[in-house]
Amino acid sequence: MKKLGAVLSLLLIIALVFYSFFGLTPHYDGDETAPATKFSVDRALQPLSEISKKPHYLGSEGHEEVREFLISELRKLGLDPHIQKGFSLNPESKTLDKPINIVARIKGTGEGKALLLLSHYDSALVPSFGASDAGSGLVTILESVRAFLASTEQPKNDIIILFSDAEEIGLDGAKLFVNQHPWAKNVGLVLNFEARGSSGASNMILETNGGNSALVKEFIEANPDFPVASSLMYSVYKMLPNDTDSTIFREDGNAESFFFAFIDSHFNYHTANDTFHNLSRNSLAHQGSYLLPLIHYFANADLSKLKSKTDDVYVNLPLLKMISYPFSWILPMLILATLLFLFLIYYGLYRRKLNGKMMALGFAPFSLSLIVCGLIGLFCWKLILILYPQYAEIQQGFTYNGHWYIAFFVFLSLTITFAIYKKFTQKFKEPSFYVAPLLFWLLINIAVFIILKGAAFFIIPVFFGLLSFFVMLRQERPNLLAMALLAAPALFVFAPLIQFFPVGLGLKMLVVSCAFTVLLFGLLWPVFGYYKMKGLLSVLCLLLAAFFFIKAHSKSDFSEERKKPNSLVYYKDADTDKTYWLTYDKQLDDWTQQYVGENPETATPALAEAPYNKYGSQYSYWAIAPEKNIPDFEVILEKDTVVANLRNVNFTIVPKRNVNKIDLYSDQFISFDSLEFNGLKAPLYAKKSKDYRGTKNNALINYYVSENDSLKVHFSVEKNVSVSFKVMEYSFDLMTDPQFNISKRTDYTMPKPFVITDAVAVKRTFSVDSLRMKIVDTINTNPEIILND
Repeated sequence: MKKLGAVLSLLLIIALVFYSFFGLTPHYDGDETAPATKFSVDRALQPLSEISKKPHYLGSEGHEEVREFLISELRKLGLDPHIQKGFSLNPESKTLDKPINIVARIKGTGEGKALLLLSHYDSALVPSFGASDAGSGLVTILESVRAFLASTEQPKNDIIILFSDAEEIGLDGAKLFVNQHPWAKNVGLVLNFEARGSSGASNMILETNGGNSALVKEFIEANPDFPVASSLMYSVYKMLPNDTDSTIFREDGNAESFFFAFIDSHFNYHTANDTFHNLSRNSLAHQGSYLLPLIHYFANADLSKLKSKTDDVYVNLPLLKMISYPFSWILPMLILATLLFLFLIYYGLYRRKLNGKMMALGFAPFSLSLIVCGLIGLFCWKLILILYPQYAEIQQGFTYNGHWYIAFFVFLSLTITFAIYKKFTQKFKEPSFYVAPLLFWLLINIAVFIILKGAAFFIIPVFFGLLSFFVMLRQERPNLLAMALLAAPALFVFAPLIQFFPVGLGLKMLVVSCAFTVLLFGLLWPVFGYYKMKGLLSVLCLLLAAFFFIKAHSKSDFSEERKKPNSLVYYKDADTDKTYWLTYDKQLDDWTQQYVGENPETATPALAEAPYNKYGSQYSYWAIAPEKNIPDFEVILEKDTVVANLRNVNFTIVPKRNVNKIDLYSDQFISFDSLEFNGLKAPLYAKKSKDYRGTKNNALINYYVSENDSLKVHFSVEKNVSVSFKVMEYSFDLMTDPQFNISKRTDYTMPKPFVITDAVAVKRTFSVDSLRMKIVDTINTNPEIILND
């Protein structure tokens, strides 16, 4: 019976771990016949197939087609959409562009604040099809609004629908709306739908300038069926250099937001693999399970009462959905847990269930397991990167076989932990060995209270651990099934986190997964401690670890499903009249070698500095390229005057080909007195370069061109300052320009995300004085031009 109880408890633990993942989301099984008032994944997929037919980044042909399609879809719903267009400059990202937002409204019966539904319709600049990011958000809104209107419910609040533009560039469409649209000042709450992968549970994150307690309470009251949210995610998000359109509403509009994003299959993010086929139907169903009940609730809620000064701890749990409590409870709960822990030690010593020597010995296996597994997580992944250098091409940090590696490291950690505990465990001393894990968890919660209060729900499994400790002290051999049930909160809270950190932050975070595996093992000691089969379990875990490593190895190469990102840029230095092939790739493939050769030269920033990109990537190799007919841009000097010791200059850069991006740099550090681009004031920096999201951006402005606009520049400096500029002009047409005749990529490759690739780049420098001299020379040669001035 003891063996049966042990086996059943192990099976129960496995089932609870499975449910901790399986129960997070709804499960799609075809719902085309769902009632009209319900969200239907099948109905949402119909517009998504149209939206994701081709890349639709700002300024592309697909971009305009998607805009027209979305306008027609809103009209089908009986709405009267309009567009908002204008130049937008984001001082943080140094981006300038002309977003074209799509805006519609369902008029409410009241006069209160408006509810805004938000997603962006531009795809990433790499030829990404944008099915997940953010086609999934667009169709979630379209289908949810359709279902809401079908209910014939009359909302009290206005419901504004905003399909923003240029989010991928610098959140510029949201900035345009918040700062210039007349409806923006009445927005009380934003529901923003995003994606940072193509599968997984959708996480709810808050954006607020104040406390979160009112928002959390209202969200729980709205009662979505599958909430996945925790104050830990909220706290971590606030520390990371990540932004969404919700950030603009918070910073510029002081509006509260919930935004929802799924982040698994992160390797598809911003790539050509972000397709209709690769979008998880469960993830889309999860987005719908949030939005429709939230519309019904917040369409009639008082949106003027969402601000608060206090924060809540919150976390989702199976059956309970979500629980929350104020930050003010954190310290009392920690003190209570500590007092209970000390009392139970006294109680155990009094009943002679504990003794000092065994309690001290119990720290050895736990500490040793934690150190060894942590070191393996840290250095073993670095070794894997050496063994598989091709992983460096996946800049997101999460490889196609990443889930297999997570499983490998988890079971390797369990192998080591079971083996170490087998060496140290002594019969009838199980309660003494539970002191070390409980003390570690109390110390963790003390650190949480000081550093990361959002993770304060970690104390909840500790209370259940203390209850298990009490049972261990009362009974010689407790019922292991009951002890496994008492461990359920720990499994529900921590098992998903073991996967969450490497999925969300990259496989470099496997060290956290290994540490959490040992820490969770410690909380499960009231079950595992009574197993006589620790050695057998260690061997089984080792076999599973080997299986998962072999599985990861079998999927370590690139294929049609697991495409290798590669890159190619044609670069013309107009100053030296030299042309080059450039690539960002560390591992060259047959396609890139057609152009850069098998033994290319190593590229340096002195040869060609790469434009700003998310990961700060520079070109890796170069080779001489044939000269092509690339029309040069024109620089027109319109004004160069001195007023009050300040030199005021206006000039315009006019492209002579269909360019997508113009980056303007000052050729040396210049202290500008004023600086404007296309009529918008730019901030003045004390240094030449500015750190944005952890990466230096040396440009004065990154101008993303649409509608064939020019770049108009105005600046003022001290009158004796000589000013020169460098212009980088990019067109994203290398693959289609007939004079290059670039071959089609092989089936196992795709354009590299997060960098400008498949582009024709031209660099040219000029000084304002040289432009002025050209005008003087022209006047001297043609005096009649004065009559036309």
